[in-house]
Amino acid sequence: MLNKSVYYSRFGPPAEVLEIRSAPAVPPGPGEIRVRMLARPINPSDLIPVRGAYAHRIALPAVPGYEGVGIVEETGPSVPAGLLGGRVLPLRGEGTWQESVLAPAGLAIPVPADIPDETAVQLYINPVTAWAVCETLRLGYGDTLVVNACGSAIGRVFAQLAGVFNYELIAVTRSGAHTEELLRLGASHVISTGATPLREEVLSRTGGLGATAAVDSIGGPDGAALAGCVRPGGTVFSLGLLSGVPVDWAQMSRLYRVDARPFWLRHWIRHASAEKWRGTFEEIMELVGDGRLSLMQIAARCGLDDVHAAVAAFESGLPGKILLTGVGDEGLRG
Repeated sequence: MLNKSVYYSRFGPPAEVLEIRSAPAVPPGPGEIRVRMLARPINPSDLIPVRGAYAHRIALPAVPGYEGVGIVEETGPSVPAGLLGGRVLPLRGEGTWQESVLAPAGLAIPVPADIPDETAVQLYINPVTAWAVCETLRLGYGDTLVVNACGSAIGRVFAQLAGVFNYELIAVTRSGAHTEELLRLGASHVISTGATPLREEVLSRTGGLGATAAVDSIGGPDGAALAGCVRPGGTVFSLGLLSGVPVDWAQMSRLYRVDARPFWLRHWIRHASAEKWRGTFEEIMELVGDGRLSLMQIAARCGLDDVHAAVAAFESGLPGKILLTGVGDEGLRG
C-alpha cells in the first residue's frame, strides 16, 4: 500500500519547497497505530519549520503538520484491539500532512462522537498551549493577563479560558475589528494599539500596577512594549514571532524586572506524564462539549494534492481555518 504525503527536502518558502510524494506505507510496530487521516489544519507552527527556523533539530526530508484527526486503520503488537476503527488525534508521531500516519497508541487521544472533525483538528496546538500557559502561570482570581495579537486563534482561546481560570484578560489587537467578539468571549478589556499607547492603557486598567503576566506572539517592538506592561516580578511568555523580529528577552527582564522568556509547548509535553497529557485533553474536550470553548470556523477545505493552494489561502490572511482534507478533494471550497 502506498502512502501519499506532503514533504520538504530543503528549507525555504513553502510555495517553493513543499512537494507531494508516494512511498510504501510502513506497518505499525509494537505500541503503534496507523491512522488514516480525515483532516488537518494549517497553523503558523506548521510552516515555521518549513522555512528553516528550527533547522538544527529537523532531519530532512520531513513531513509538516502537528494536528489532525483520523481513523485507526491498523494496530501494532501489544495495542488494544478496541482502538481499531476509532476516531483519534494521532499526536506526537509523524507529521500529519499525509494520507496515514504512525503514532504512539498510548498517546493517541480518542475523540468523542459529538465533536465534529472540524473542531477535533483544532484541539491540540492552540487550546493545549493556552491551557499549559495558564497552569504554568498559576493564573486565578485577582490576576490580570495581557495578550497581544489577540484576534488570533490562540487569542480567542485565552479570552474563553479567562472564565475557566477566573483571571482578567486584557486583549491587545491592531484594530477594533475583534473588540466585540473578544468581549463576548470573555476578555475584560480590549486595547487597539493603533489608537492608544499600550503601557499607559494597561496601567490605567490595572490601577497603576501593571498586568500579572503577558503573552507575546509578535516579537519585535510589540513584544518589547508588552514586557513594559507587566508589574515587577511578573512573567512574560513568548509564544511566537509573527513579526519575524526577535526580542532580547534577557534585556527586557533586566529593564522591567520581570521574568521574560520563550514558552515552548514541546518542553511542557516533555515533562507531562501520560495521565497529565490525557487529562488536559479531557478538560478541553469537556469545555468544547458544554459550549464554554469554541474554536475557529472553517474558511476553506482543500485536498492534500492541492497543498500549494491551501498554503496560499492561509498566507493571504483568509479569516478562519484552512483544512487539508482527503487526497482527492477538488480544490478550495468554503
